[in-house]
Amino acid sequence: MSHIIVIGSGFAGLSASAHLAADGHSVQLLERHNQPGGRARTFTHEGFRFDMGPSWYWMPDVFERHFRHFGYDVSELYELVRLDPSYQVVWPGGEAWDIPAGVEPLMRLFDSHESGGGRKLERFLEDAGTIYDAAMGDYLFRPSLTFGEFVDFRLVKEVARLRMLESMSKHARRFFKNPRLARLVEWPVLFLGASAKDTSAMYSLMSYADMALGTWYPMGGMHKIIEAMSKVGHALGVSTKLSTRVRQIRVREKRVTGVETENGFLPCDAVIASADYHHVEQDLLEPRYRQYSKRYWQSRTMSPSSLLFYLGIDGDLGGLKHHTLFFDEDLDAHMDAVYGKTRWPTAPLFYACAPSTTDPSVAPAGASNLFLLIPLAAGLPDTPKMRDEIFASVMDRLERHIGRALRKSIVFQRSYAMEDFERDYSAYKGNAYGMANTLRQTGPLKPKLKSQKVRGLYFAGQLTVPGPGMPPSLISGELSAKVLANDLGSTASRGYQAAS
Repeated sequence: MSHIIVIGSGFAGLSASAHLAADGHSVQLLERHNQPGGRARTFTHEGFRFDMGPSWYWMPDVFERHFRHFGYDVSELYELVRLDPSYQVVWPGGEAWDIPAGVEPLMRLFDSHESGGGRKLERFLEDAGTIYDAAMGDYLFRPSLTFGEFVDFRLVKEVARLRMLESMSKHARRFFKNPRLARLVEWPVLFLGASAKDTSAMYSLMSYADMALGTWYPMGGMHKIIEAMSKVGHALGVSTKLSTRVRQIRVREKRVTGVETENGFLPCDAVIASADYHHVEQDLLEPRYRQYSKRYWQSRTMSPSSLLFYLGIDGDLGGLKHHTLFFDEDLDAHMDAVYGKTRWPTAPLFYACAPSTTDPSVAPAGASNLFLLIPLAAGLPDTPKMRDEIFASVMDRLERHIGRALRKSIVFQRSYAMEDFERDYSAYKGNAYGMANTLRQTGPLKPKLKSQKVRGLYFAGQLTVPGPGMPPSLISGELSAKVLANDLGSTASRGYQAAS
């Protein structure tokens, strides 16, 4: 039995530690904060309970698959409800569309805005569903250690069919002339950290996850998923040390020997680092053991950072939906501020999450829980003045939308942005989601799961494969664990295909 240390208890770290423990290894999970979850931590204030990071529950099959692998049903661990409407979109001029749950109601919505729109949506989802099935059945579960993994006749044959070489923006507009309908089917790729113009149409699988598989919510909040994963890991024998910050990964003769923490040295046979990849390489390793240079990291396209506001409101939210996307300003101008000539946007798009509309437990009686997110370019100067200006801008529009002056009802307010991501997670340039899944940063073009310079050092999380988001991070932990187990000669690592 090998002793393995996993650094970081986000989705990737929790997934990796569970798979390794189930494989019979001794696993110690180290977390710098006083609770597990990484970006999916939670905090409370006088009866309000705020999820600090992820708020969308998509691709439920990925979570079901994860827990089923260890003998659990999701229903045993937390209660899921499907949201209907899935979300609301606010367009320029203030027109708002409720996006219904289910393909047939969606087809009727599309028919009402474009002749034959419902049938076009059906064809789009058939195409996206094929891609989703291919990805979940194989491609997302390849560790991408070499290009050779993707050089096979079947994949070459499917490149055109899976739209790998076409942008998501172009793909959406091949189906829909109405720009709002095209926007509806392309916006989910924003979760991958890049604009639709720079993201492969292969990721229309995100639109399939949205429209066919639905938007869900775990009652009690998103941290319920973290609690469930921690429970499974504990039952498998994972030992977790909270409030433990790693200072250095010790290497001797090009092999991991352990990690140095604030509280002393911990020996091990291997390490899976699910903390920020850049931080691990640049801060926890000696220069001679780093795979990627400062110039390499500077050349990467990072996913956006975010300016977040956690608000406790006295009273209701005037009919605000659980999820509301404010596309009421120019998306292209905002994307240019994020990926082009980076700057603080003057008229930012934003997202509002009101979980207390679904789950009263996240706010005191008679009060509401509100979370606002504004995407920003990673690496921007972060100042209180800019936070205040953005807050005023989005609150003007939010109040106009719901017809209520919310600001006078705020009883709790906390902001969170680049400096906070850097401080709490050592996030490169204060990024919120990792590395963008652009056409040039997919699969083998991402930082590797396995160090080529240090034996026994592996990586997981949103800066490596498959990419940003909760389900990809969960898959990343599994892949890293299987690559490590394969190197140890474990029977549990046979193949990298998705388990049934």
